[in-house]
Amino acid sequence: MKKISAALLLLLCAWGSGYGQNPSSPRVTAESKHVKVAYGQPSRRGRVIFGELVPFGQVWRTGANQATEITFGKDGTFGGKPVKKGTYTLFTIPAEKQWTIILNSQLNQPGSFEYEQYKNKNVLEVKAAAKKAKSEVEKFTIRPTDTALLLEWDETSVSVPMKF
Repeated sequence: MKKISAALLLLLCAWGSGYGQNPSSPRVTAESKHVKVAYGQPSRRGRVIFGELVPFGQVWRTGANQATEITFGKDGTFGGKPVKKGTYTLFTIPAEKQWTIILNSQLNQPGSFEYEQYKNKNVLEVKAAAKKAKSEVEKFTIRPTDTALLLEWDETSVSVPMKF
């Protein structure tokens, strides 16, 4: 009887701890010939994203959950600046008309919560124009192409030129 009661209590605790919580956003990977990006993909769900959910002028993990990581398969340029082959954490500072895009060498960061602690490991910062997207984008999307890294969500689109 004690075993059944303990099992039932454990089951209730496990069920209760997850009840009412939103599941975390899926972690997705996007790839091009020389670039791979792994990020948490949140959904808009009717919310105003930039300027509200994601405040202007503050460091953002550029996705959901764990900070986004970007891997360059060979040396090249990112936003017109040289970038070495390797993996970096990708942060952004959104603004209404122009974003700051940051590559940081400290991997496995829990979102942007520890950004200030590792800010000295920034290896690159570039600016990119924020434009109105062609259509509303429900799920935050990062798309590397042969010539650019595209960030799209809600009504915003940001493109960072790349060369390899």
